[in-house]
Amino acid sequence: MPIWLDLIVRVVAVVVAFLVLPLVVGQAEHKVMAHMQGRLGPMYAGAYHGWAQLVADGVKFVQKEDVAPGEADRRVFRLAPIVALFPYLLVLLAIPLGPNGLVAQALDVGLFFVLAVLGVGVLAVLMSAWASANKYSLLGGLRGAAQLLGYELPLVLAAASVAMAAGTLSLPGIVEAWRPWWLLWQAPAAIVFFVAGLAEIRRPPFDMPIADSELVFGYMTEYTGLRFAFFLLAEYVGIIVIAALTTVLFLGGWHGPFADQLGWLWTLVKVFAVSFVIIWFRVTYPRLREDQLQRLCWLVLVPVALGQLVLTTVVKVLT
Repeated sequence: MPIWLDLIVRVVAVVVAFLVLPLVVGQAEHKVMAHMQGRLGPMYAGAYHGWAQLVADGVKFVQKEDVAPGEADRRVFRLAPIVALFPYLLVLLAIPLGPNGLVAQALDVGLFFVLAVLGVGVLAVLMSAWASANKYSLLGGLRGAAQLLGYELPLVLAAASVAMAAGTLSLPGIVEAWRPWWLLWQAPAAIVFFVAGLAEIRRPPFDMPIADSELVFGYMTEYTGLRFAFFLLAEYVGIIVIAALTTVLFLGGWHGPFADQLGWLWTLVKVFAVSFVIIWFRVTYPRLREDQLQRLCWLVLVPVALGQLVLTTVVKVLT
């Protein structure tokens, strides 16, 4: 296959995954939450169990009027939802699905690239908050900036621990170096990474930047129609990205029975299992207060991540 054709196939595959997987997770969230909370929800869109409700919601968003506040910075206001989505698309390019080069773009510094691009997400929050010319949006944006900048540190430290254990920054290289006993050795780093990842994508119980009971809908308050749908899509893509990174870094990625043939399937099964846990967290735990959120970051997650990094260093030196 020519190089240009191979590149096109890989990019198209990532774009399809970017568009389809979040919808699957979104539909699963609606149904899982409904069953956990004992409420049926809409059951009429689609022939079975309301399977097409998410499609109906998408059609509804497209039909809604695109409104911008009169005092808004319209250019920045309209660009923010795209900035919220685009980093996740770039991250998916570097996440391996299976062995033997089953990745859109294998990078020697893939982990560094992924963490750097994820950090761009704070710009979308600040852009939407400031450009909306709304005090609730601005307060939500400031909360979001404080949260994202704070939880970036434990996220990076936890990822650095497993990268040090593997001896590489390549995501496929980390999966190849992974061993089952890492599930215990790197468990503290995995927990820190997972929790910090939830805070990075502002999922409950870390949704203080939105806090609908206090801030209407935070930095998304003034958005309507398709632009609001883009922010929701970014949230579901964020779930896929955090679940995929947790799978690749800490759960062995494609490792499993018949990995050479079914490695891609094992990766997807683990990604959806972690996504289910993320949904479960939303249903189970109440929203943290701002002081509780920052205390968890600086007094719990950062010390644990630093301790795990020291432990990994000692083990690597002794072995």
